[in-house]
Amino acid sequence: MLIHTMFPASRYSIQAQRSIRALKTVKAEHAPPQLYTWRWKCSSAVTPRITSHYTICPRDKDPRWEGVEMERFADEADVVIVGGGPAGLSAAIRLKQLANEQEKELRVCLVEKASQIGAHTLSGACLEPSALNELFPDWKERGAPLNTPVTEDVFSLLTKKYRIPIPMLPGLPMNNHGNYIVRLGHFVRWLGEQAEELGVEIYPGYAAAEVLFHEDGSVKGIATNDVGIAKDGSPKDVFERGMELHAKVTLFGEGCHGHLAKQLYRQFNLRENCEPQTYAIGLKEVWLIDEKKWRPGRVEHSVGWPLNRNTYGGSFLYHLNEGEPLVALGFVVGLDYTNPYLSPFREFQRWKHHPFIAKTLEGGNRIAYGARALNEGGYQCLPKVTFPGGMLIGCSPGFMNVPKIKGTHTAMKSGMLAAEAIFPKVTAKDLASETAGLHVPEYEDNLKKSWIWKELYSVRNIRPSFHNYFGLYGGMVYTGVFYWILRGKEPWTLKHAGLDSAQLKPAKECTAIEYPKPDGKLSFDLLSSVALSGTNHEGDQPPHLTLKDDSVPVANNLAIYDGPEQRFCPAGVYEYVPLETGEGMRLQINAQNCVHCKTCDIKDPSQNINWVVPEGSGGPAYNGM
Repeated sequence: MLIHTMFPASRYSIQAQRSIRALKTVKAEHAPPQLYTWRWKCSSAVTPRITSHYTICPRDKDPRWEGVEMERFADEADVVIVGGGPAGLSAAIRLKQLANEQEKELRVCLVEKASQIGAHTLSGACLEPSALNELFPDWKERGAPLNTPVTEDVFSLLTKKYRIPIPMLPGLPMNNHGNYIVRLGHFVRWLGEQAEELGVEIYPGYAAAEVLFHEDGSVKGIATNDVGIAKDGSPKDVFERGMELHAKVTLFGEGCHGHLAKQLYRQFNLRENCEPQTYAIGLKEVWLIDEKKWRPGRVEHSVGWPLNRNTYGGSFLYHLNEGEPLVALGFVVGLDYTNPYLSPFREFQRWKHHPFIAKTLEGGNRIAYGARALNEGGYQCLPKVTFPGGMLIGCSPGFMNVPKIKGTHTAMKSGMLAAEAIFPKVTAKDLASETAGLHVPEYEDNLKKSWIWKELYSVRNIRPSFHNYFGLYGGMVYTGVFYWILRGKEPWTLKHAGLDSAQLKPAKECTAIEYPKPDGKLSFDLLSSVALSGTNHEGDQPPHLTLKDDSVPVANNLAIYDGPEQRFCPAGVYEYVPLETGEGMRLQINAQNCVHCKTCDIKDPSQNINWVVPEGSGGPAYNGM
């Protein structure tokens, strides 16, 4: 079996290709138990078939799969890491730093679903360098792409036509003194280079599709996804099983709302003692603007218009200093909004027409677009992060500091803490464990003693304080009074509203929102925006946006909520179209448009959509987003 990395002439593929030669065959009966138990509802007389993915339509019940070879190859490592983002790469780097310092052999393998490290990474991003200073004190000498120190901090409350300046007082979470504006994809790519130099094996273009378990129930590792399956779910002539990667410990750093983490939450009841996670969607563009309007190092944030006071959200506009007049701008909407007619994408587009924003963009040229979901639950929503054979790191469990609008520094630190807890155990000569997969509870203990825990606890009440009659304004008063004065030491902890998917009101109780047409200068249509993300998937594969029941979208989402997936998806994946008979509607899934933001999986009011990984390398092709 050959590894095709989609990284030609890159050092990332060298060790990966060597290791494959040592693979051993594992029989199909060693595959993990099927975690999906939903009934196969792939078609009926009245419901057109939509879902053909094997997680919904089991292959052992499909005669087209009879006689197909289902053996998989397997490889062994000390530690396997899922996800090549800041958390996963920081964990890999720290593990190899410790191994090299103590002259111990340690094999660390990292799999990443994007074709290149950083190609699926999207963030604002304003980076707090605290964790980076710990990981690489000499990061400047190593050439880390932190080119834009923050020089100016501007915060605004927007009305439809005007701006009300809000003073950025020292000590408030959004004060960016000492931080850097970065293109996070470039920073992650640099981390990948550092990891490879230390000896980490990196496998870009390989999506972790399945958690593997030992007989005692502990995590054994992961399996990458099968390839060569046709859109109707049948095997192609080029069908090939995925590869198994086994490890003493597996770290899951998939990012926000990881699909494997969802399985682990259920398998090990990791969310038993925390609130349901709450999320937001962040949409971003990069513009090349008139040089006369360019102010490198300037950071702008706003709240208010175009959202109403009861819809949580805000904006950012960052002036980069990378040799040309670039700005990164974006809009964030909390996914606990209630009006099914709200479109985060179209709110973003009309925000750009505000006079305070438009003056920067007029005469400029939009060059990139993307979107992703963000964890917003903070301290109240942190799950248990250790279990036999594995750990959760980074944005997968949700270490984002929402008032700061920053999660990279906490994600990196969590990966470093995981590495430091793992290392002495996986390298011990007299390794003793009650389970086949190592359980390392010290990671969670160390988290609670770290600055991550202190930081998230101090801001725990800011996000839920917006759930009041006055909404935005009440939350701002709470932040100004209680956080600025007490620094999070108030003797109470507020609660969030609950699952984002449960917050939508029926369409009949809401007013439709009339959005202005895009002008093609400041605002744009959805499909031309998606084109700028470089998104691409193999067309002849089962849609990775799977439905537990194909009849639910029309019967429930369209009938009660007027099809909200058409509006909350930032990539035009979902649309309701007339049936061929001319009577009624059906849901059409344009899976090739998917930018892997996971918003549909989070916000679907029926919780009928289950996002799974497509074939490796599919998805957006972000360049420094």
